[in-house]
Amino acid sequence: MAQPVTGISSMATRRVLTELAQRYEKATGGLAAIEAVGGVDAAKRVRAGERFDIVALAADVMAKLDAEGFLVAGTTAGFVRSAMALAVRSGAPAPDIGDAEAVKAALLAARSVGYSTGPSGTHLLEVMKGWGVDPAGGAPRLVQAKPGVPVAALVARGEAEIGVQQLSEFLDEPGIAIVGLVPPPVQSVTTFSIGVGARSARVEEALALIAFLNAPETAEPKRRFGMEPA
Repeated sequence: MAQPVTGISSMATRRVLTELAQRYEKATGGLAAIEAVGGVDAAKRVRAGERFDIVALAADVMAKLDAEGFLVAGTTAGFVRSAMALAVRSGAPAPDIGDAEAVKAALLAARSVGYSTGPSGTHLLEVMKGWGVDPAGGAPRLVQAKPGVPVAALVARGEAEIGVQQLSEFLDEPGIAIVGLVPPPVQSVTTFSIGVGARSARVEEALALIAFLNAPETAEPKRRFGMEPA
């Protein structure tokens, strides 16, 4: 049996990569096995020397991995752009998020706010620090999801009254209601890139998979999963 092209990605792109890997198999007969984990853990594993044919992570992380020699030089390309959204537990009142001041009022009034270990969480913390919120305590209580755990799970379990994460992470998650995309300057759109791992022994096959993942016909599933082609 043919060996699959292997990859690792952050959780934000797991759904679209799963569907596109299935399309790749149907279209080419090739196999792609892409593992999705928390972005922080994914980068650690790449740096630890695990062999992956492709790596798909936030663009800033990919740039660092490239500079450190963990990717094949010149193979990194944009993959998707992902915007941040706000969600509440199913049945809970939806706060006004029509402008930045409304979002600020909603978040500061919440008992708890869930955020991720990824780029959306980093950005949200910086925004809230600018509002005078102490991440270490006070109100609202900030609840960080563990790596690989969607913020939606915190919201659905009632551990966070409001959750903020990439829209793609909220879609089709049970127990929550997506209020909508947050406006600037609370908004930060993350670009995810994809490249060939430096330890890959199948560079040409990996490049062919990346070309497939960025083909024009992949725009529709990318948008369906809450993202835009990069």
